[in-house]
Amino acid sequence: MKEKTAAERGTRTGFTTGACAAAAARAAVLGLAHGQVPEEIESLLPNGSRVRFAIHDGRCGPDHAHAMVIKFAGDDPDCTDGAHMTVDLRRLPGEAGVVSYVAGDGVGTVTMKGLGLEVGGPAINPVPRRNIADNLREAAPALLAEDGIEVTISVPDGQVMAKKTTNARLGVLGGISILGTTGIVKPYSTAAWRASVVQGVQVAATAGYDMVALTTGGRSETFAMTALRAERPELPSACFVQMGDFLRYALDEVVAQGIGLVVLALMVGKLTKIAQGETITHANRSEVDTDLVAEIARRIGATPEDCAAMAAAETARFGAELMVERGLGDAFHQALAQAAIDTLTAPDRYGRAFQIRVLVCDFSGVQVADVLSAPAEPHERPASAGRTGIDHLPES
Repeated sequence: MKEKTAAERGTRTGFTTGACAAAAARAAVLGLAHGQVPEEIESLLPNGSRVRFAIHDGRCGPDHAHAMVIKFAGDDPDCTDGAHMTVDLRRLPGEAGVVSYVAGDGVGTVTMKGLGLEVGGPAINPVPRRNIADNLREAAPALLAEDGIEVTISVPDGQVMAKKTTNARLGVLGGISILGTTGIVKPYSTAAWRASVVQGVQVAATAGYDMVALTTGGRSETFAMTALRAERPELPSACFVQMGDFLRYALDEVVAQGIGLVVLALMVGKLTKIAQGETITHANRSEVDTDLVAEIARRIGATPEDCAAMAAAETARFGAELMVERGLGDAFHQALAQAAIDTLTAPDRYGRAFQIRVLVCDFSGVQVADVLSAPAEPHERPASAGRTGIDHLPES
């Protein structure tokens, strides 16, 4: 087989831990249902596409089944690349349709609030849970019509892998998290991926609508499309660009192309990073400033006790959810969105080179804020914008 060029290697996508676990679970449930675990299966991804996975170490009995998928991360510098995503299923007689989850060896346990997961439960995120359940029910509907399934996910050496992540700071102990919102891993740190963001903005500039909607991934893009097309049904897909973590490159190109309106569709974590001045928002590059989250809460009338709890937390989500509980959710998200706008429109950033609209959604995809900046004054184009270098904007 011909060796891939460096450019080709830089753009290879891979699969999330959640997608690999779902594929292993699908293979294992086929073993429970039919008496043999297949050596290859086609698995459903969260984004609706289907991918074939090789299955290893398949074995089964009347009430138990075992399967493993080796994770391929593509060209993303992912510490879980090559991980043996291992699933053991146990039949739950008489518990029709029930799918429960257990953290096996190498999968973390949640010990703190703010992750959207039950404290004390396995660090298996909601989208992978749904994806696993969808695959189980699709592959073995007759079995699930009568019994339930307990899903134990294990990752050999997961504790070692977790040391290369922020899991411990987030209260996930004992291993890695099972993650993924689309099932696909895109290489975040390559020049090719940054270039694709720039190219996306360039394409948006040719669409004739003088606007671009920048999102961080599949969920925020779906949210943005729903919200903006409710106002302007004719907006083409070209107006929507998944910038990932590369806000700086996207906004520099917005200035270069003379686009008048930027819509940022975000959730609270990335929004907080932008408000604190980060323009490369990947978790490995910067931490969320929970002191800022607490300060925003103080401004809208949160109690000193709540502000202290938010400052001590490890995630912005903890603060957002606490403010919702206190009836201050709308005010909090509006204030945080305004803080992000104030940061980006500062004279040493982008000034008023374009107008900014920030749409904020919660983790269920429901809109919780909509804030618009002052109109653009294109003559204020910042001298630093539009360069090809990577050091022209401060990151803290």
